[in-house]
Amino acid sequence: SPCAFSAAAQQRSTGDECGPEDPSEEPKHPLSDCALEHKAIKLEEQVRDLTERYRKALADSENVRRRTQKFVEDAKLFGIQSFCRDLVEVADILEKTAESAAGHAEPSDPNPALKKIYEGLSLLEAKLQSVFAKHGLQKMNPVGGRYDPYDHEIICHVPAEGMQPGTVALVTQDGYKLHGRTIRHALVGVAVEAQE
Repeated sequence: SPCAFSAAAQQRSTGDECGPEDPSEEPKHPLSDCALEHKAIKLEEQVRDLTERYRKALADSENVRRRTQKFVEDAKLFGIQSFCRDLVEVADILEKTAESAAGHAEPSDPNPALKKIYEGLSLLEAKLQSVFAKHGLQKMNPVGGRYDPYDHEIICHVPAEGMQPGTVALVTQDGYKLHGRTIRHALVGVAVEAQE
């Protein structure tokens, strides 16, 4: 290598000039300087490589932290999803019972107990809906809106009398969303153009 030739030439020239009589001056080792430079270059490459690996590992750990945090937040929000599905069925029964009691509790009816039962069921239903809202559970009201396959399930088609085709004309079972995620699809009838 050129470094070895120049080192040999320097040693020869310094060897001629410096003899054993001059111990105060130590002979220079250009070969070791060249080796040190080579070693320094290798170490710099290793530092660059390790720095790049460290940055990648740091970015990966940050991504894992963010994903884990999102997973925990979703678990907090949607951990009650199964419970909400079951509770929504109870809300349906309560609503149907209140409607049935309303049909039998007419103002002219001499039975005040039935009227009180209806009022109690109505209060209970209102309180249940407010608890649902407090925890992010909302009843969908799709009548008049566009059909959305993510929120609605078609059970029938109805003639579009005064409605745009493709809009929801009737709801046979209410749908619910928990924090914007559909947990129960609304069973709907969609308006279609009448066939002649």
